[in-house]
Amino acid sequence: MSYGTEPKPEQPRTAAPDGDAPVFLAVDLGATSGRVMAGRVGGAGGQGRAGGADRRTLDLAEVHRFPNRPVRLPGSLRWNVLALFQGVLDGLGRAARTHGCGIASIGIDSWAVDYGLLDADGQLLGNPYHYRDTRTEGVGERVWETVPAGELYRITGLQHLPFNTVFQLAAASGDAQLGAARTLLMIPDLLTHWLTGSVGAEATNASTTGLFDARAGDWADALMERLGIDRSLFPPIRRPGDPAGTLLPYVAAGTGLPESTPVTAVASHDTASAVAAVPATGPGFAYVSCGTWSLAGLELDEPVVTEASRAANFSNELGLDGGYRFLRNVMGLWLLSESRRAWADRGLPAELAPLLEGAARSRPFAALVDPDDPSFLTPGDMPARIAAYCARTGQRPPVDQAATVRCVLESLALAHRATLRTAAELSGTEIRTVHLVGGGSRNRLLCQLTSDATGLPVVAGPAEATALGNVLVQARTRGLVGDRADMRRLVARTQRLRRYEPRGDARAWSEAAARVGLDAPGGGRG
Repeated sequence: MSYGTEPKPEQPRTAAPDGDAPVFLAVDLGATSGRVMAGRVGGAGGQGRAGGADRRTLDLAEVHRFPNRPVRLPGSLRWNVLALFQGVLDGLGRAARTHGCGIASIGIDSWAVDYGLLDADGQLLGNPYHYRDTRTEGVGERVWETVPAGELYRITGLQHLPFNTVFQLAAASGDAQLGAARTLLMIPDLLTHWLTGSVGAEATNASTTGLFDARAGDWADALMERLGIDRSLFPPIRRPGDPAGTLLPYVAAGTGLPESTPVTAVASHDTASAVAAVPATGPGFAYVSCGTWSLAGLELDEPVVTEASRAANFSNELGLDGGYRFLRNVMGLWLLSESRRAWADRGLPAELAPLLEGAARSRPFAALVDPDDPSFLTPGDMPARIAAYCARTGQRPPVDQAATVRCVLESLALAHRATLRTAAELSGTEIRTVHLVGGGSRNRLLCQLTSDATGLPVVAGPAEATALGNVLVQARTRGLVGDRADMRRLVARTQRLRRYEPRGDARAWSEAAARVGLDAPGGGRG
């Protein structure tokens, strides 16, 4: 069964790669794997130069992929950041052997909120905590005793998530490790420091910490003082496109790249890079950056820091060129990936394609969950947790694996619907089209269900939006692309997209949303 249509003829495919075009290396680190990708922007024309046709090409190729496996230690869950960095170095070495002196620069993006601490000698003080570590449970209430939740939101504009950096630091208060720290670097900034020796804090990632002033666009000094957080830990802010230095001698020797190779600050929060590459060519678009998490929302010129926005748990995070990503984190395909992992551990079939085929045949709305229920946050037996949720809410648990997958995907589609409707209402914005980018754009059933649930067209792709956004920021420093609109036109013209139109019974979706509590008054989440 088909769940979408190929692009229309006016959406040409990428032309053959331009071998003479400079190569931009995008280091893209996700929750389960990292990649080094090589991107090129080649050809001529574009940006309306001399009224000619845009003949530029945009292509992307994977150079190296490596696993990202957290490590369970006594009393904590940590990132193996040394293994990650070795994966980056291996990828840069492969790129050097493949592309040689054609490499123009390197940029790094990753997930948000997590950080490494350096001592007075610049040495890392232990592997960084994983945001799914349980040490922040209940910490928010302690922070709010000093700075009430409403005031914290008016300053930072940040959605309450128990693992926000501000809560991680509050949980670490009094720890010897934090006491010995002299510098705090977010994960992309830490790896950039190891490549170049420079120290900085890229703005899009800094805006996810809960310690960043959403309106001022800089660290919230007074807030840190009130919370007893040492302001001197936080380095100066960098903006996407700023130079971050060149390679240290040991990196050059180990990879074969010249020491003069530039490292460029990109939109280092992976969602910011993904949104920069959303292939929207007009107004009225929403986005869902769908992977382990679904980041669903709008791009705005000003933050929305109202009490209604706080109650709906929306974030105002910086995007490229000073725009705001007005979005909400939804527990995304984590539910599906953890289910597949649990099935594989039990020796059950876990291949995705047959599971999706079975899910497409399963009975609609047989069981539904709120994907953001706290029981789904930490690693574990996800099918058992889904069944327990259903039993707790008076539903019959899914009868088999296919029904579990159907439950997850319909629940995610309902969460996308609720989040986007609430975003539109809170911002006074009309949504005409939903762009679903990231790895979830390959899941045709999820894309079709999202279109059905929202009642809006869904344009799916590119799957590699994050790496493309990373590459395009680097390419802009060389004058090969222009502003965000120009970037998006280039992505829309060169990348493979798929369009889905809503089908089915809108009333059935509304009833399902009400049943699982994903349609609060006003069309959003309560």
